[in-house]
Amino acid sequence: MADHSWIVLDLDPDLLDRVDGYPTIGHLDEDPRTDLTVREATLSDDEAADHRRRPGRLLAESMPLTLIEPVAAADVPADTLAEEPTWGVVAVGADTSPLTGDGITVAVLDTGIDADHQAFTGLDVVERDFTGSGNGDTNGHGTHCSGTIAGRDVDGTRIGVAPGVPRLLAGKVLGTGGGGTDLIAEAIQWAVDEGASVLSMSLGIDFPGFVARMVDNGLPVEAATSRALAAYRDNLRLLEALSAYVRAQFRFGESGILVAAAGNESHRDATDPYTIDVAPPAASQGFVSVAALGRVDADDPDSPLAVAPFSNTGAMVAAPGVDVVSAAAGGGLRSLSGTSMATPHVAGVAALWAQRLLEDVGIVDPSLLVDRVVGTARTIPDVTFLDGGAGLVTAPA
Repeated sequence: MADHSWIVLDLDPDLLDRVDGYPTIGHLDEDPRTDLTVREATLSDDEAADHRRRPGRLLAESMPLTLIEPVAAADVPADTLAEEPTWGVVAVGADTSPLTGDGITVAVLDTGIDADHQAFTGLDVVERDFTGSGNGDTNGHGTHCSGTIAGRDVDGTRIGVAPGVPRLLAGKVLGTGGGGTDLIAEAIQWAVDEGASVLSMSLGIDFPGFVARMVDNGLPVEAATSRALAAYRDNLRLLEALSAYVRAQFRFGESGILVAAAGNESHRDATDPYTIDVAPPAASQGFVSVAALGRVDADDPDSPLAVAPFSNTGAMVAAPGVDVVSAAAGGGLRSLSGTSMATPHVAGVAALWAQRLLEDVGIVDPSLLVDRVVGTARTIPDVTFLDGGAGLVTAPA
C-alpha cells in the first residue's frame, strides 16, 4: 500500500487529566501553545501503526473537506432593500438586544473573505490562508457568513447579528481545490491562539470523495469503503480532542466554542422524503451543530418558522437559514439558503452571549457560553427536537 497523508496530533500525556471522560489541560503554569502540536506527515500503514502506539498521540488520515454548498442563491438589487434588519437578525432577537459583540473576537473558517466589502468597514479583519491559493474570497461563501456574524449595515440594511465585534479572523481552509481535515485542525489551533471566543465553520468531510480517491488509487470499492470508515472514525476522534483542547484554554484566557453546520443533504420535500444525520465536523462531540429554519410564508414577517427541507437532523440548535441576505464578494448583498447560513446566526448570537459573560464574569468560559446559547434557545411549534434541537437561538435581552 502506498504512503498516505496523515494528521498527527500530539498532546503531552503528562499534561492530560481526565475530567468527566474528556481530556483537559492540567498544568496552569505551562504555555498552552506547547501542549498541542498539529502537523501533517506522509506515512506508510506500518509507520502509522507505530505512531498510534505512542502515548498522547492521535492519528487520522487526512480526508477531503467540502463546502456545505447553499441550496439557493440570488443577487439582491439595492433598490429592493428596506432600511431595516434582515429577517434572520430579527428572528434571533439581535435587533432588540443591548449587546453588539463588543470586545469579542470571532473566527470564520471558510473560503476566505472580501475584506474590502462595505460591510467590514472599521472591522479589524485578520486573514490567514491555509490552502496556498492566497487571501481573499473567490467563492463568496466566507464573505456571506462573515457578514451575517459581524457585518456592519449596508446602505441602511442591518445584516450582522453582532455588528459590534471589533476583530474577525478569516481562516481560508477551502480554496479552489477544496481542502482537507489537516487544514481545519491547523486553523482551529490558529484561531484559538489568536483569541477567538467563537469559531464558525460551514463545511463538511467529503466521505464519498475520499472513497472515490481510494478507488482511483487502485483499491477495490469494499477496501476503499473500509479505509474511509476508519479514517472517518479517526477524524472524529481527532476533532473531539481538538474541541477538548479548545475548551481547556479558558484557564489561560484563550478559548472558544466551535459552531458548525449540520449539512444540506436531506430532502423532506421529495416525492419519497428522507433525512440525513448531521455531518462532521458538526457531528463531533464538543461542536455546536446547527439546523436551518425558514418562514412558512416568506413574504410574511410574522410567519411561523419551519425546519428547512434540506436541513439535516440531529443538530443541537437551529437558526434562520433560508433566504438569508448578507454580504456578496465584490460588493452588494446576496441571498443564500443553507445550514451554512444558519451557522453564522448562531455564531453571532454566541458572540453576544460572550460579551455578556465577559462583562458579568470577566472571562468567556466555553462551557458557560454553550449553556447560554443552547439553554436560551426557544422551542419552535411543530419542529421536533430531532429536526431543530433545543430550538431557535436567542440573543440576550
